[in-house]
Amino acid sequence: MENMPHLKLSDELNIKYAILPGDPARVDRIAEQLEEVQPLAYNREYKSIRGLYKGLPVLAVSTGIGGPSTGIAVEELSRIGVTHAIRIGSCGALQTNIHLGDLIMVQGTVRDEGTSKTYIELIYPAVPDYELLNACVKVAEKEAIPHHVGLGRSHDSFYTDREDEIDAYWASKGVLGADMETAALYTIGRLRGLHTASILNTVVEYKDNLEDNINSYTDGASKTMRGEWNEIHTALEALYMVSQADDR
Repeated sequence: MENMPHLKLSDELNIKYAILPGDPARVDRIAEQLEEVQPLAYNREYKSIRGLYKGLPVLAVSTGIGGPSTGIAVEELSRIGVTHAIRIGSCGALQTNIHLGDLIMVQGTVRDEGTSKTYIELIYPAVPDYELLNACVKVAEKEAIPHHVGLGRSHDSFYTDREDEIDAYWASKGVLGADMETAALYTIGRLRGLHTASILNTVVEYKDNLEDNINSYTDGASKTMRGEWNEIHTALEALYMVSQADDR
């Protein structure tokens, strides 16, 4: 047994399925949808718990903000035996038909960040595991959860001097929304043999005010909080669905 240096977890957990929020506080909200929850570790940005969903053992591990910390989490999870991981994050929409609380199922993402570039050339695609993303879509369709399926963009900063120009460019290319972690998850996950998917909850509508919407998200009962509940539920249902297929 070897504890991972950042996650402080080991392969003794013997858990294959994980949900990866960015925010450590979101781990507590994942716990509300699990049974027999046990806290595991909290080191730096990495807070983890284990629990059961319909009898399926599931890990929830926060990854912090951005590609570098997400990449570390993916590497260490792969080393302790995790085989399937779904990111449940937040994003800013890049299309006007995407509203607060809508989910974006990321079918592929623009690698406009630095972490994935340290692993492999940019011509390598950042794409999810088909079966895992498809399971997420099926859950959302079955339960009439507002969602969109398409391209995302991962980047490294909210506050560049050209942010509006950059957003307009990628919006014109059909990108649905932007986050900071999916490219690292998809690229490193694929290289390490993990099945990955990313579900993003829209917390900022296109051309809306970032600060006002982030504050609304943090403060309370709003469409974005419902979106968060939906993405957690969708991810858990999808992991359960895939686990049932794997057991056959």
